[in-house]
Amino acid sequence: MARTSNADLLKKYRQHISKSKRWRREEGYDDTWRRLIDMYRGRHYEFATDEDRLLVNVAFATVNVISPSVSVNYPKIAVNARKPEDSPRAIVTEAVVNYWWKHYKVKPEFRRAVKDFLVCGHAWLKVGYRYVEEDDIPTEDDASTVSDDNPITPTIIVREDRPFVERVSPFDVFVDPDATSEQDMRWIAQRIRRPLKEIKADKRYNRTARENCSPSSTSKFVDEPDRKKTWDESHQYADVWEFYDLKTGQMCVFTEGGDQFLIKPLKMPYAFGHPFVMIRNYDVPDYFYPIGDLEAIEPLQRELNETRTQMMNHRKRFSRKYLFRESAFDSDGRSALESDYDNVMVPVASDENINNVVAPFPAVVTPPEFYNQSNMIQADVEQISGVTEYQRGGLPEIRRTATEAAIMQDAANARAADKLATIEGVIAAVAERLVALAQQFMTGEQVARVVGRDGEPMWVTFDSDFITGQFDFEVEAGSTAPVNESFRRQMALQMVDAMAPFASAGIVNTQRLAAHVLQFGFGVKNPEEFLQQAPSPMGPGGGMPPNVAAPGPVEPPVGVAGGPMPGPGDMVAPPGASPDMLSGIDPSILASLSSRMGIGLENMQ
Repeated sequence: MARTSNADLLKKYRQHISKSKRWRREEGYDDTWRRLIDMYRGRHYEFATDEDRLLVNVAFATVNVISPSVSVNYPKIAVNARKPEDSPRAIVTEAVVNYWWKHYKVKPEFRRAVKDFLVCGHAWLKVGYRYVEEDDIPTEDDASTVSDDNPITPTIIVREDRPFVERVSPFDVFVDPDATSEQDMRWIAQRIRRPLKEIKADKRYNRTARENCSPSSTSKFVDEPDRKKTWDESHQYADVWEFYDLKTGQMCVFTEGGDQFLIKPLKMPYAFGHPFVMIRNYDVPDYFYPIGDLEAIEPLQRELNETRTQMMNHRKRFSRKYLFRESAFDSDGRSALESDYDNVMVPVASDENINNVVAPFPAVVTPPEFYNQSNMIQADVEQISGVTEYQRGGLPEIRRTATEAAIMQDAANARAADKLATIEGVIAAVAERLVALAQQFMTGEQVARVVGRDGEPMWVTFDSDFITGQFDFEVEAGSTAPVNESFRRQMALQMVDAMAPFASAGIVNTQRLAAHVLQFGFGVKNPEEFLQQAPSPMGPGGGMPPNVAAPGPVEPPVGVAGGPMPGPGDMVAPPGASPDMLSGIDPSILASLSSRMGIGLENMQ
């Protein structure tokens, strides 16, 4: 079969992008995303008017309740080796990838993507590798020392040699219109809007193609945009396309209107394929693009705005008016009648009956049910979005017991837990790609800062060999969610209560238990500073303490030749324990613990 020319490939790829644009335009995806973004930022009305209109931005509140609950903290990424020989490298890799997430500022990009995920229904992250080097320019002091015996050799400084993660706008990523998921799409492309001067100066591109590059757009805020002669080159932009053909495993780069490739088709540089990771919200069967939280509540948001606007207009129209006989009042009487002061005497010049002189004008009162519409709409929003009043930080008007509140909170957290699991899965996928890129492209040695056991900083020097291997990446459950300090302390204290019977029996290391409670329950980094060392059972000279009799003959340990073997359900006592060390515990407690733990604690007595 004849090889396809570059001109035919360029034409084919542009046709793919044109079909994807038409597909998104006909399905209304771009318009929907813009409308939802405007809804989030408070632009709910499409045209201006002189009438007063209210806006209750429930969409903004809903997104900003969900977003911190899934992406407020740095994740705790766990790395596990797939092979036994990679276990030491997994420890270094885990420290490195967690350090990269903080040091390379992945969190801000990820939080921006989470906002796209909630508003538009999906988000895109791009994981790549950045290598930047430049020549070290000699200074005047260095030039003064130049001689034939001491020449200056040019040096190269590596400014950046690391993987990166960046958020990509949903409007700039185009996919195969026939795809229903990421698994069956045949190509993916990214549109990058770059200044024309940068494109022509980028030496990575083909020289002829970048010199013939023409602008496709201009700055939004350039002076006199209708007059093309006034366009400054710094205001000119061109759309650059990165096209990834997933069927052939090739990638290329070209401009919107150029007739040549900036980078000719070549094999994808990354071992894992294309560099894009998609965060999907609510999947729709047989449709590629999912829906977000705002798309489901958009009609209710607009109805709430309309209802509140009507309520405001009705309040403005409700003003008390009176009918009066004009001939019955002179100028002083009318002034007193129209006065806003209280207890004012109104003189009446006529001899007619007072009841026939002034009468209130009948006003149309708005039905009380009209004002309940707002509460009904907000209740519908909570039911659809799953964000309850508890999650918003408010207290309901109806008083509930702690058990009822806990049940409602657990039901509300189910949907948040689903989003949290999605976010954690994406974090693990991004971390895996960061390590894969470093294994493939990193040169030289680098340093990562890690936290020691007692919270002190430590620095680890590593290169690509230190992180080479096959690993599984997992995110510690709930590590990106906000920490509930009161709940964590309550759990620590409950642990102390549960271990109290064992501590009194002497089968629990109270030092370790206290250190665990201080460290994980109350956030103390160095719990050992608060604890005293247990007294040594030996005397000052290494012998037995005073007034203690010498031990008798030692019996063979359990399970050793000559010693009794444990029977079914028997629990082996710890070394050095007395036979009656559990005698002080209530038998009912021992029976309950035995049934829960599956061991015969009562047999230890």
